[in-house]
Amino acid sequence: MTVSKLVLFSFRSILRNRMRSLLTSLGIIIGVGSVIVMVAVGEGSQQQIQKQIASMGTNLLMVLPPRGPQSANRISLEDVKKLRAESSYLSAISGVTRSSFKVVGLSSYYSTTVQGVEPDYLTIKEWSMREGDFFTDADVSSRNKVAVLGQTVADQLFPHQDVLGQEIRIGTTPFKVIGLLSKKGATGMGDDQDDVVMVPLDTALYRLSRSKYLNSIEMSVVRSDFMDQAQTEVESIMKEAHRIGVGETEDFNVMNQSQIIATASQTSKTLTALLAAIAGVSLVVGGIGIMNIMLVSVTERTREIGIRMALGARKRDILFQFLSESVILSLIGGFIGIGLAFILAWVLTAFMATPAVIDPAVILASVGFAMAVGIFFGFYPARKAAGLYPIDALRYE
Repeated sequence: MTVSKLVLFSFRSILRNRMRSLLTSLGIIIGVGSVIVMVAVGEGSQQQIQKQIASMGTNLLMVLPPRGPQSANRISLEDVKKLRAESSYLSAISGVTRSSFKVVGLSSYYSTTVQGVEPDYLTIKEWSMREGDFFTDADVSSRNKVAVLGQTVADQLFPHQDVLGQEIRIGTTPFKVIGLLSKKGATGMGDDQDDVVMVPLDTALYRLSRSKYLNSIEMSVVRSDFMDQAQTEVESIMKEAHRIGVGETEDFNVMNQSQIIATASQTSKTLTALLAAIAGVSLVVGGIGIMNIMLVSVTERTREIGIRMALGARKRDILFQFLSESVILSLIGGFIGIGLAFILAWVLTAFMATPAVIDPAVILASVGFAMAVGIFFGFYPARKAAGLYPIDALRYE
């Protein structure tokens, strides 16, 4: 029997029981659609995380304190000065402190993060001013009590008002607002970057936190292809500054943007794989459904099988006919599932603000898996049909 005739006979058999065929393919439809949507949402989330982390700065390097409750923070202004003086790969550098404070405005207060930074911080973060000016090196060295507000803080303290020239109180210290940052949005971890007040670094250290240690040092590398060399150089300078010998444990961590993205994306990837695996169970369940219906079909068509064998059909003709019906049923379910996945992805992206990016490779893999399910679960019924004896099949009532 030719392939064209085989496919034609299979479609005729499937179309004789349209509703049963559709219900048989339901498990494959749900399985394929679910897998594609889950992977699409995961891919979209990872791209969103990468985009949001990229918004944190370009060619970013960070020096952080060591992790763990027993680890002491020794990152200081002296480290910033040494890196600025000796590094050949950095285009901008800023020490950073972060503390939570209650900030008081004219008639309201708001708890937020107060960051002590240096003028290069805006360059590192690719952040611009919406109104006013950022503070200068002179403000930092003179420990001036000036502040720049993020949009969220400005909306909370001075709704529908001009923030420039306003006075706020951070803790018990008064500050003059000299600028308003442009809106930045959330980070890849969901933190609101606009929920911040920025003050000169030395002012934060000596007037607010009263500590000589920094939460981090953030740097921008001159070019992306120098990231590895820059990280190696920063580690070397920091070891020299902290007098860390060969084999001794470092009291700092240096992370680049790629490591930050990889760390943030790992949870998303793991969750996506887990959800896709759970959705994949539907494909197995759908395959079992196809096998059951094909076994019923063999029983119903036993006399037809006997007549075909009596007229000269070989066992392999019967085998391939039932196997092709199983594969076609599975593929029909797969293609309907793909269409359903595109609709769901569009709904999630348009109405629920959940990014869903469908990868063509996932579609091809889903079609291939649907075909494999049809072959695997259709083989036993097809073999059973091909193994019938013609005389017994003809006598079957």
